Amino acid sequence: MRNGDFLKMNRRSNDARILLVGDNPFHNISHLSQDRARTRSHEASSPEYAAGLVATSLKNGASGFMFSVSETTLSILKTTYEKEKNGVEQMDLYAIVPYAYEYVTLANQLGGIPGLAKRFAEEIMSSKNVKAALMGVKGVLASNPASLMKTYLAYEISRVKTAIGKNIPLRSVMLHQVVTDMALGLDLQSIFETYIDYLSEKGITPGFNTGNFVYLINKFNDWKIDLGKVVIAAPFNKVGFQMNPSRQDCEETLRKLPEPSVIAISILAAGYLRLPEAVDYIAGLPNILGVSVGVSKEEHARETFRLLAERLNGQAIWHA
Repeated sequence: MRNGDFLKMNRRSNDARILLVGDNPFHNISHLSQDRARTRSHEASSPEYAAGLVATSLKNGASGFMFSVSETTLSILKTTYEKEKNGVEQMDLYAIVPYAYEYVTLANQLGGIPGLAKRFAEEIMSSKNVKAALMGVKGVLASNPASLMKTYLAYEISRVKTAIGKNIPLRSVMLHQVVTDMALGLDLQSIFETYIDYLSEKGITPGFNTGNFVYLINKFNDWKIDLGKVVIAAPFNKVGFQMNPSRQDCEETLRKLPEPSVIAISILAAGYLRLPEAVDYIAGLPNILGVSVGVSKEEHARETFRLLAERLNGQAIWHA
């Protein structure tokens, strides 16, 4: 599927929105407080338990999974596929790279950046991804950031496909918020263009996770980047939590988009909002392509995606 075709396919019906299971609970992450994250059940980080939550969500209206590429989420994907093979082949995957915590942890364990680079090179070679290896050598020899980025992306894509095989579509690879916003702040136009071009050639929709939605859209417009060819994950919620510089500015910028290209995250404002009021707010926004919501319990998964399917897509879910 060519770049942008997937987005156009989903935009044929103004009523259809992508409903994604978010992975924060599986990493014991809460954007409201660390205390809250620590009090969460550690069951959610178990691949078996988390895979059950993903499967339950899919049976109750979810259409896919948005996840940072880590050993934890790759184990969840593999377990989900092995247990629910017939029920998940239509699951859409939205991968976020890099998972910064995993790389920081590895760097500490392996003696800093040199140790991390060595491990990274070893894993690329052991993956038998010859093209990625050649791009990596070219990048190092020529000090070419574009080749190094392509090598990294090829490696992460290979990790995902190894976990789930070729039957489950990898719809988008999204640049992590930390990298996206840092590159925006440094005005690194070429990084974004290289990222978009490489993934487009692979038939994967380029994505960007950002905490600065307004600034990103303004920059992309300045750089003449076609917003119809990318997907953007950004916070949208009734209380303006994490919406920079303000809820009003984000909503105004959203209204000006030429077509739906935004996946709303943090719609519950880290648990501050009740689900019905959060969903009603999202339902009233234009140009929302979909939402991503994390769940940590079976009952929560059923209730969340049944309500999302009903309120956002007009779809009644009757089975468990």
